[in-house]
Amino acid sequence: MSRIGKAPIAIPAGVTVEVKDHVVTVKGKIGSLQQTINPDINVEVKDGHVYVTRPSDDREHRAQHGLYRALIHNMVVGVSEGYKKEMELVGVGYRASATGQVLELSLGYSHAIYIKLPPEVKVEAKSERNKNPLIILTSDDKQLLGQVCAKIRSLRKPEPYKGKGIKFVGEVIRRKSGKTAGAK
Repeated sequence: MSRIGKAPIAIPAGVTVEVKDHVVTVKGKIGSLQQTINPDINVEVKDGHVYVTRPSDDREHRAQHGLYRALIHNMVVGVSEGYKKEMELVGVGYRASATGQVLELSLGYSHAIYIKLPPEVKVEAKSERNKNPLIILTSDDKQLLGQVCAKIRSLRKPEPYKGKGIKFVGEVIRRKSGKTAGAK
């Protein structure tokens, strides 16, 4: 049995979970999310908990059992608390500014980069003196938030020599010593 899949999901106050035609709908104070579920996987809502069960021990059913339980849990947490990611721009002259749903980045290229974000993701850019600029992204959809963060990070990944690039706050970049360290 999947350890993740068999754990029930507690539904917090103010959140409703509905299952209809293999579509799970979760509504809360922050928003509402939907997820289509494989018809083989059973999802039940009873006694303030969501239970995910599988029909057999096939490899595919075992894999999807934990997956759908995790997706539903992420939806419940998303509509009740929301998700927040902070990204840091490390580098001389790297800047970020947000205007509505458009994020403008200056990353050392000859041009500015403009990213139009989906309406579900809220963006905020902070720049303080003598500190690296921050991009703060919030959303109720964990999957979409991660995808947007990955896209932003892919524009200038942190490099191992000087550590310049876009990284998550708290992320540790494995540093390398340059070619002068080995010459003796």
